[in-house]
Amino acid sequence: MDSELTALAQNASLTLVTLMATDVWERTRDGVVALWRRAWPERADAVAAELDSTREDLAADLAAEDELAAEWQGRIRRLLVGRPEAAVELRSLLDELAPHTAHAPAVSQRATASGDSRIYQAGRDLRITE
Repeated sequence: MDSELTALAQNASLTLVTLMATDVWERTRDGVVALWRRAWPERADAVAAELDSTREDLAADLAAEDELAAEWQGRIRRLLVGRPEAAVELRSLLDELAPHTAHAPAVSQRATASGDSRIYQAGRDLRITE
C-alpha cells in the first residue's frame, strides 16, 4: 500500500477515535458511514454498529484509545486498498472535521475507593444497570 494512503488511514483513525467524545461525534459517524455506504454499501450498517461499539468501549476504558484507533486504522486501510478513490472523500471529511480535533477534550479521571464503596466514572455517557 502506498505510504500516503497508510498515513491517511492512520490520521483518519486517530481523528475518528478522538472525536468520539465530542459534540461533533454524530457528524463524524455519519460521514464515516456515508463513506462506506458509497464504497461498500453492503458493509455500511455493520460499520455503523462497529462505530457505536467502539464509542462504548472508549467510554468504558479511555486507556484503550490507541488500541481502538489501531483497529480503525486497519479497517480504513482495507477500505482504501479496496477502493482507492475513497481517499478523496476521506480527505474531504478530515478537512471538514479538522477544526474540531484541536478542541477535543482531554479527559483524566482518578478515584479511590475503600471498604464496600463503588465508583462510577465516565468521560461522557454512563449507564448503570444493576
